[in-house]
Amino acid sequence: MLKKHLILFGIVLAVLLLVVSTFYYPGGSQHDATATGFKWQHNYLCNLVSDKAVNGEANAARPWALVGLLVLCATVGLFFVRFSQRIPDKSASKVIKYAGAGAMIAAVFMATSYHDEAVMVSGTFLPLALFYIAVFVFMSNLLWLKVLSVVCLAVLYATSYVYYTQHYLEWLPILQKVSLALNLYWILALDYLSKTSGFCSIFYKKAAE
Repeated sequence: MLKKHLILFGIVLAVLLLVVSTFYYPGGSQHDATATGFKWQHNYLCNLVSDKAVNGEANAARPWALVGLLVLCATVGLFFVRFSQRIPDKSASKVIKYAGAGAMIAAVFMATSYHDEAVMVSGTFLPLALFYIAVFVFMSNLLWLKVLSVVCLAVLYATSYVYYTQHYLEWLPILQKVSLALNLYWILALDYLSKTSGFCSIFYKKAAE
């Protein structure tokens, strides 16, 4: 029972911890350094794991957010490892496993002084792992999951574009959260559908043709 729903439990726990941490965030954002509290439309999630809030106060949200980040990275990393075992192509399986897990390991360092480097590494490996997964999704007959794959990747790439080019930067906090929510939903869909709807068998059938 626990093993079957481990990814779901991990994601729910991580999200709850991150949401709880927002109530302890003192304030300040790129939009208004003097604002009080966490503003979903203006604050980044990484603000929650910083030593100090943008307004200069000690960040009481950090302990909750750090645990949430660790749980989230461990859970999503486990998903990539577990999901890679269902891919018939060994090369693609390794890319999904190591790029996905590597991205999550790098993501942990977003809570350190190596934040920018961690974002760069994670932002390189995560889209790669998700792209490989999307290729196999398109080998299935689950139309809505194909659409979800396209939407998730499009939002993820749009978020990366804004981050690296600094264009439309005011939209980045919103894009960050939308991208995270979509990708977590996609991960849960993949985790369950690959075991309960013949998803895996379709992979093998296509690979054998």
